Amino acid sequence: MSTANQPSSAPQTYLEVNNVEVIYDHVILVLKGVSLKVDKGQIVALLGANGAGKTTTLKAISNLLRAERGDVTKGTIEFDGRPIDHLTPNDVVRLGVCQVMEGRHCFQHLTVEENLLTGAFTRKAGRSALRDDLELVYKYFPRLKERRNSLAGYTSGGEQQMTAIGRALMARPKMILLDEPSMGLAPQLVEEIFGIVQRLNANEGVSILLAEQNTNIALKYANYGYILENGRVVMDGEARSLAENEDVKEFYLGLSAAGRKSFRDTKFYRRRKRWL
Repeated sequence: MSTANQPSSAPQTYLEVNNVEVIYDHVILVLKGVSLKVDKGQIVALLGANGAGKTTTLKAISNLLRAERGDVTKGTIEFDGRPIDHLTPNDVVRLGVCQVMEGRHCFQHLTVEENLLTGAFTRKAGRSALRDDLELVYKYFPRLKERRNSLAGYTSGGEQQMTAIGRALMARPKMILLDEPSMGLAPQLVEEIFGIVQRLNANEGVSILLAEQNTNIALKYANYGYILENGRVVMDGEARSLAENEDVKEFYLGLSAAGRKSFRDTKFYRRRKRWL
């Protein structure tokens, strides 16, 4: 389990999503009453299969839905006690909420360092402050310092993921929405990136809402978790409790009471999804 700072006996709720419904193109209902919260200093995992609604939930929080013809049609979203569901994406970033998009989106024609500097565009920071922020990023991602003058499009997938997270750090966020950071990366590199995220949480006080298909790695580093299916939260709890839950083992970790399942057996479950 994570060794990140545990929430105090009276934790402060930073992010609260309450009964949110999202519709695309005025027709397609994607989120069906999603509610979750992230306390200050927590790493919270949002788990589920591809298409469960994880990315849509993050985009509803960061207000990026409208660019994809999506709308929050019901419910409320608050950050640090303030409604944010009607703010612009820039204003959400200025409040301290930054999203790292799925797929390691970098400006491929810019250098690694130029990519990082774009993360500070919402701030009015002087050169000295930007230098200090860059050094902080390079402290956590020393590989980026080595590649600082390389074009981002010619760096590895892992380096691009580090660049995307580092760019978010340049905005001095209070919370990072991290979307599928393990996608397409080797297991050893995934562990390295999650370890860095854990240190950012513990040392810099950055709260994390993490959307991830890799349930095993997410629950290893998170404090709390929510499981989404078909746009609904079907289960939530402390990360350790979820990791030990037999339903979670069966349907999300590929394990059962009989041990690890083979690919040929994946459709033959010993248990059934009691939440359906």
